[in-house]
Amino acid sequence: MSAFLTNLQGLLQRWNFIERAKLESQLWEAFERGEALETLVDQCPPGFQKEVWTTTLVRIRKIEQLMQGKQAPAIQPDAD
Repeated sequence: MSAFLTNLQGLLQRWNFIERAKLESQLWEAFERGEALETLVDQCPPGFQKEVWTTTLVRIRKIEQLMQGKQAPAIQPDAD
């Protein structure tokens, strides 16, 4: 593989990672706002965004199941 193709492949992988992170963040923010995630994912047009949102939704629901019935730890003030 030529150096150009190797560099291009690296650039595309980096862009994909950045775009994926942005899209995942959008769905997590919708979750925090209490929006209906399944509706958002269902209404999303086919493509990269829908692929990312679909996998992120699965992760969100798994985390919800793991955290079900657990309380957030109490915040301890800093003892400076």
